[in-house]
Amino acid sequence: MNNKNIFSSRLISNFDWILFGLTIVISVIGVAAIYSTGGAGNGEPNRTFIKQIYWILLGLIGMTLILLVDYHLLERFTYIFYIAIIIIFIIIALTGKSISGARRWLSIGQLTFQPSEIAKIILIITLARYFDDRNIRGAYQIRNLAVPFIIVLIPVILIAKQPDLGTAVILFFIFVSMSFFMKINPKSFSILIGSFVLSLPLLWHFMKNYQRNRILTLMNPQTDPLGSGYHIIQSKIAIGSGGYAGKGFMSGTQSQLNFLPEKHTDFIFSVFAEEMGFIGATLLIFAYLVILIKGIDVIYHARDRSGALMAIGVVSMLTFHIIFNIGMTTGIFPVVGIPLPFMSYGGSSLMTNFMAIGLLLNIKMRRFKGID
Repeated sequence: MNNKNIFSSRLISNFDWILFGLTIVISVIGVAAIYSTGGAGNGEPNRTFIKQIYWILLGLIGMTLILLVDYHLLERFTYIFYIAIIIIFIIIALTGKSISGARRWLSIGQLTFQPSEIAKIILIITLARYFDDRNIRGAYQIRNLAVPFIIVLIPVILIAKQPDLGTAVILFFIFVSMSFFMKINPKSFSILIGSFVLSLPLLWHFMKNYQRNRILTLMNPQTDPLGSGYHIIQSKIAIGSGGYAGKGFMSGTQSQLNFLPEKHTDFIFSVFAEEMGFIGATLLIFAYLVILIKGIDVIYHARDRSGALMAIGVVSMLTFHIIFNIGMTTGIFPVVGIPLPFMSYGGSSLMTNFMAIGLLLNIKMRRFKGID
């Protein structure tokens, strides 16, 4: 047997079938939930869930492409990818497609996609490249974080102006998580936290009125039950009415009677919880937890620091999405339009999440030296 075949067999032997399998299972559950919602409310339920199936297939292709390329090669070209995505954001600001007052989408022929989703993966690899190139003794100081902070700040500002506050916050959370991995000096950490707290009034000033109202109604949605508090109220009713065993597939009154807004995207968890109840929701959360644990295992057993950094970026991204979306549907966090990974309808988000899982699988498959 030649070396190429040996390396190929070793790569396959390190493939995490549980991580891959859970990703597929949750995606299939998402398709069923989207079908149950009746799609985008246009009277064509089949069209929406069929589109989701197509996006899953494209996501699998994207995952496969990520798997075939050694993650070190991705790291080598990441600065080119970073510059390209910044240029794309500028193009969107000037000529991008506007939907519901937001300019987040880029149209190429019949295809419309959201580049800010792909930016998450690009930013993860870019930060991993930057941190991996620096040999800094001891803990990171504020001055050592200046350049990576600017790397994050540029896309954060461009995305926040679209406006897409949820994605902007996720990018910043990825930066913080990866910085913690590099170990931040306690004094520098205190300065960062203090700076963030002091910047909140400025952030509030630049928020849109509807974003402010969502935060103000978070603690008491009843102050505006037919306006900014409507989403949270209907979502909590849906989840609570599911009880322990749920009402059954396509039997949820909140979604079937169209009381629940954005039911096929932001509030897909509410739909699932109403139909499958506490037991089904718990099993779904457990499946997500296993995926995150698998990701943490990749971090600890990565071949090198760059692999570990990429893995922690992916895990932090998925963690934020899962916790914030479920927290949003249960009234813990404000509604900011963060999708639930592999469940919510949306091609750009779905493909990004599949590529993220592909990156984790890539790092795990190549955790031994001599495998490429």
